Amino acid sequence: MFMNFLRENRYAAGILTAVRLYIGWLWLTAGWGKVTGGFSAEGYLMGVVNNEAVIEQYPTYHAFIESFAVPNAELFSHMVAWGELLVGLGLILGVLTTAAAFFGILMNFAFMFAGTISSNPWMMLFTIFLLAAGYNAGRFGGDRWVIPYIRQQLFNRNGNKKHAVSKPAAA
Repeated sequence: MFMNFLRENRYAAGILTAVRLYIGWLWLTAGWGKVTGGFSAEGYLMGVVNNEAVIEQYPTYHAFIESFAVPNAELFSHMVAWGELLVGLGLILGVLTTAAAFFGILMNFAFMFAGTISSNPWMMLFTIFLLAAGYNAGRFGGDRWVIPYIRQQLFNRNGNKKHAVSKPAAA
């Protein structure tokens, strides 16, 4: 019953729009500061590598950060900065809302595995509702036009993929 409310109700779409704008603003401002301010994740990544709690609780994540993220700190700096900015834009504009929410929650988890608490748990909690609501979370945003267009491009009127190979008729 609650899922139907989240996924189909017009009033829920209004509430979700407020949540989407709030979370989007948090991501957008964090990303904008990093994109325009010459952000480097190297110090943060080294802090994760030296964090005893991360070493003990998340050894696989620690190994990933130490052996892959630190040597590619410049790439990760760009990914974090632009990822935050694009998640924020997607949520504020309501365009590809579910994808933006997914990548936002993915970054929240990565930050929490790294030992950063900050606002990440609250952002994750609110973002779960956006993910659960699906299309309804972007109903009062760009998804109102973008999602039908994408569906039209991917599927024809019969629900078949445009580029799917048709099966021969049975004899």
